[in-house]
Amino acid sequence: MAPANHPTFHKDEKVFCFHHEILYEAKILELKLTDPDDKRSPYEYRVHYKGWKNTWDDWVLQDRLRKATDDNKELAATLRRDAEAASRARANKASGKRRTMGSAELGSSRGSEERHSSVPARGTKRGRDNDIEKDDQFYSRPSMRIVIPDNLKSLLVDDWEYVTRNVQLVPLPSQIPVNKILELYTEEEKKKRSDSAEVDVLEEVVFGIREYFDKALSRILLYRFEREQYNMLRRRWDSRAPGYEDKGPCDVYGAEHLARMFAVLPELLAQTNLSQQATNRLREELSKFTMWLSKNSEAFFSAKYKTPDTEYAAKAKGMANSNAPGTATSHLF
Repeated sequence: MAPANHPTFHKDEKVFCFHHEILYEAKILELKLTDPDDKRSPYEYRVHYKGWKNTWDDWVLQDRLRKATDDNKELAATLRRDAEAASRARANKASGKRRTMGSAELGSSRGSEERHSSVPARGTKRGRDNDIEKDDQFYSRPSMRIVIPDNLKSLLVDDWEYVTRNVQLVPLPSQIPVNKILELYTEEEKKKRSDSAEVDVLEEVVFGIREYFDKALSRILLYRFEREQYNMLRRRWDSRAPGYEDKGPCDVYGAEHLARMFAVLPELLAQTNLSQQATNRLREELSKFTMWLSKNSEAFFSAKYKTPDTEYAAKAKGMANSNAPGTATSHLF
């Protein structure tokens, strides 16, 4: 006998509902089976968006609805701020482009050298030396926006300064490695998700984060000064040295490098063929994780970076000056 088909949401229940990339407060007005003749067909819900005219009332499927929890309320506010910031950035870019075009028309008689003299060269040696290393297959493409809370952005900037300016290293192995962080997040999130389908989505996303980190670390998440440190650790887990048996990147590296991945993950995901619906859902899940990581940053991020000995510094400098082929660089932000 097929299991009973119970609705996840009910009439008059207050919820959050996605409309494009924004979560709006809403209320369930009525519900029905998508196929009245099939009692196992999914439900659809008629919602009214709070503060909007009734003409905006809409029939939506369950995947656009979220429970009215504090976490989802915070996510809704964060997504709105993120969308507003992106809108302002686009407006400023368009305004700047118009000003640039106007200036070009007025000053067309100036030489090209004078016109470009004030534009900073992004590919300068100083810029290249301070950038995260990137594989030659890594290119900038249109991408989804993942919410990076301000606190996490500050930690990423601090991390960049510690490694590239102060020539220090994240202490490794991490006391709370990536695998442990993902395990703690999964345990906490499962308590909030009673629907088995929601738990399946959670586990799939966490599995994907782990897989991406494992493959991305050595290719695009290291600063050049960290390359020698990675090589030393890699030799240990490859040789199954004591304490490194069955270890890998997710068992050794921690929150600092995981946060770096979320800064570049949109560009990686742009190379996949996800549908718009899947992209929106993935963005929501990843944004939830970054918000959680930000809230727990004091527990996960190293409070003190270490200064390596002169032998390490000499090796790391030699590697940075080798300019190995097949390596491209780009700014973290």
